[in-house]
This record gives sequence, structure tokens and C-alpha cells, in this order.
Amino acid sequence: QAHLEESGGGLVHAGGSLRLSCVASGRPFSRYAMGWFRQAPGEEREFVAAISWSGAYTYYADSVKGRFTISRDSAKSTVYLQMNSLKPEDTAVYFCTGDPRGTSYSQNDYMYWGQGTQVTVSS
Repeated sequence: QAHLEESGGGLVHAGGSLRLSCVASGRPFSRYAMGWFRQAPGEEREFVAAISWSGAYTYYADSVKGRFTISRDSAKSTVYLQMNSLKPEDTAVYFCTGDPRGTSYSQNDYMYWGQGTQVTVSS
């Protein structure tokens, strides 16, 4: 049974940093594209970042480019999202996702999802 579990969320002041982790199990996630999406209260879920199964290709939303970095450690079946220079508008629930078909900017193209972890950035 596929399972994605996020951790690392919390409360941080603007300008601070957090690192989110996503541990994957139950499927060969080391061969899957992985991604992060986020959803703020009253907003649609939006793309944040994605990484190819090999780790060779990464993609970012314009709003986080230059501040966030996605990476993966296939030996640990873990995907990371390093978030620096956080802003209050980054406040959201962050979701880890994976799919065997490749990376995408659309949430509809991802098969597996975690439960999410809350990130709150105070001003």
C-alpha cells in the first residue's frame, strides 16, 4: 500500500527557513517523479516544485524560484523541500506527491498524495 508521509512543517518568522521531508513507501518511488504542492485557506491547491525520478530535472513555481530547493535521496526513499527566505504568503499546508508517469505542474497528474504538513510564516 502506497504511503507518503510529510514532516518538518511548523511556525517560522518571515525570512526564516524550514526543510520539509517526505518519506515514501509501498511503491517503487525511487523510480517515480515526486512533487510538492501547497494549499492556503480558501485557495486552490497549487504547484510548488517537482523532481524527476533520476533527480536530474527540477521544476519550480515562479513564486518560489530561487528560494526553495527540491531534492531526493532515493536510498532513503525521501524527498526534501528546503525553503529559505520564507514569506507570510508561503503559509499553507504542503503536500508531497508522486507518480510513475513523470513530472507535471498539474495536481491531476499525480497519483499518490500525503496528508500534508502545515507551514505558517509570521510577519
